[in-house]
Amino acid sequence: MPGRPRGWLFRAALAAAAALLRPESRACLLAARPAPRPRSQAPGSLKCFLGALKMEMTEMTGVSLKRGSLAVEDNDSVAPAEEAKRQKVSECCLTTGRAGLENASPPSGENVLGPPGAVSAGEGTENSDARLEEEEEEEEDGLSEEGDEEEEAESFADMMKHGLTELDVGITKFVSSHQGFSGILKERYSDFVVHEIGKDGRVSHLDDLSVPVDEEAPSEDMLTVLTAEEKQRLEELQLFKNKETSVAIEVIEDTKEKRTVIHQAIKSLFPGLETKTEDREGKKYIVAYHTAGRKALANPRKHSWPKSRGSYCHFVLYKENKDTMDAINVLSKYLRVKPNIFSYMGTKDKRAITVQEIAVLKITAQRLAHLNKCLMNFKLGNFSYQKNPLKLGELQGNQFTVVLRNITGTDAQVQQAMNSLKEIGFINYYGMQRFGTTAVPTYQVGRAILQNSWAEVMDLILKPRSGAEKGYLVKCREEWARTRDPAAALRKLPVRRCVEGQLLRGLSKYGMKNMVSAFGIIPRNNRLMYIHSYQSYVWNNMVSKRIEEYGLKPVPGDLVLKGATATYIEEEDVDNYSIHDVVMPLPGFDVIYPKHKISEAYREMLTADNLDIDNMRHKIRDYSLSGAYRKVVIRPQNVSWEVVAYDDPKIPLFNTDVDNLEGKPPPVFASEGKYRALKMDFALPPSTYATMAIREVLKMDTSIKNQTQLNTAWLR
Repeated sequence: MPGRPRGWLFRAALAAAAALLRPESRACLLAARPAPRPRSQAPGSLKCFLGALKMEMTEMTGVSLKRGSLAVEDNDSVAPAEEAKRQKVSECCLTTGRAGLENASPPSGENVLGPPGAVSAGEGTENSDARLEEEEEEEEDGLSEEGDEEEEAESFADMMKHGLTELDVGITKFVSSHQGFSGILKERYSDFVVHEIGKDGRVSHLDDLSVPVDEEAPSEDMLTVLTAEEKQRLEELQLFKNKETSVAIEVIEDTKEKRTVIHQAIKSLFPGLETKTEDREGKKYIVAYHTAGRKALANPRKHSWPKSRGSYCHFVLYKENKDTMDAINVLSKYLRVKPNIFSYMGTKDKRAITVQEIAVLKITAQRLAHLNKCLMNFKLGNFSYQKNPLKLGELQGNQFTVVLRNITGTDAQVQQAMNSLKEIGFINYYGMQRFGTTAVPTYQVGRAILQNSWAEVMDLILKPRSGAEKGYLVKCREEWARTRDPAAALRKLPVRRCVEGQLLRGLSKYGMKNMVSAFGIIPRNNRLMYIHSYQSYVWNNMVSKRIEEYGLKPVPGDLVLKGATATYIEEEDVDNYSIHDVVMPLPGFDVIYPKHKISEAYREMLTADNLDIDNMRHKIRDYSLSGAYRKVVIRPQNVSWEVVAYDDPKIPLFNTDVDNLEGKPPPVFASEGKYRALKMDFALPPSTYATMAIREVLKMDTSIKNQTQLNTAWLR
């Protein structure tokens, strides 16, 4: 528009959108907004703003599910149906504003790979790989929504007709006899809260935002070396309150000791900043940058670390609508460090509010606490310095608080269902999230890896598929099917840290004749996910056969654990065990199989998949399956529940940790209301799916395909 700077439209939209948000989110959004940038960088700011706005809008977009349409997930993985629906609604609401905003300045080339041929399958040079690395660094993983999604002609419900049902992955049995009833899970994602239980049995809660006081207090020099004006400028830089991208402080008495004191003073007083020394016209300056800015240092000067302090800062992370790895990526971006300096005991679900302990190497509590001013849907607290990191699997389990809204069951039905869950439990199936949501289940990829069929592995991961996916992934797959050119397909991806992007990078680097190395560029945990999915698929099917054949009682030939060793139940010992003691093996080279009909069923299933049950070692060591044992039926601990009445579907039905920190009073329920909700609390061991517990209570198929086919009204 003539006569106005182009940035005015962004600022106007920011103010308008902020007015729509909740007060606490509005304050956070405005506090964290970046300083104005040159026009060439504007789209990045817009993306950050739109991403933040979307995160808030997601919560405001409720999903109502009726009988047969249950959208659930747990601490192990994600239910993409609800995510896709909410994202679609958010994008529809943003369409007009985004078009206007993005036209306000020239397009940014941040995520453009470069001219065709810059990275070809035949080159595999260090330079091309370095370029790809640089482009990955440019991505704002977790900080924004990348790319514009085109409206799909096919509805989400139509796409999910190609998905899996519980029957497809062997989930067929129930242990209880009660009649099922309807309920809405996650009408708000705050209806599903997960608290980690540490190995000492302590439940993680965020209840303290204070920063521990170091034994080594800052020196007097550090407190007086900066002038009041310099402190004000640094504070404004830290909070994005001015247009400066850096603050330069001249070193009057240029000695190494004086420079060190200034560096330490800035990092101590302003943990959101990093510093370096620069020569300007023969004078020395200490230049401070914001750790989260585009102009931040690639290799900032390391903070001094007192010897008396433990090397690891442990903290409790409260997050909304982010899985654990996404959250780590966001934190590492803002702190300008590599994600591998973080450690944790277990991954947590995305579509929920989760609370867990994290450890990070040599990052101060002050720097971490500063992120509370910058990040939406995150809170960090309960800081302490410890000598050791955290290790995967060290947790005892997870405590769940789940609300099922608008239930149809009578009080007697609810009582019967919950008593059964408490006393008998549920079949310990691997939930639907383990197997993917598109027409290419993850267990098929795992099976191809075990068969050493690498061309099939590439094809299964990269080929076009039916099902709900982001538009850029669809275009990437189409390009791959048309050209078989990894560099060309990679150019269709604005986000390259997905599995498809990593695999295409590997194929660009190593060529089509070295698929094993190309696949190896994917992080190890992601590669093993496919194999574990196949093991889970076998286990689900075998457990259903076991229950169909022998029911819910131990029989001779079943397996039980004595310590870590599996042994057989003998005829004379049957009465000494219950179904809660029985375990079934995941296939591998280091397990034994039951001594009854189910042993032959394992052999038949693997033989049909061209695998040898007697030789589960793979020529690539990473893909050799040792196997494991898993309990057939799980009984949740600390089970409690109540049925409450409410009138407003938007009101929260219990307080979160952040609500309690902010002093919000707990909700007060009426004796009667338009709706009834079932609030459940229970604890589960690691790698156990809360979805399967809820399936047992409601007696519903939890697959997205079944939900959308039975009732698509919740998608409108």
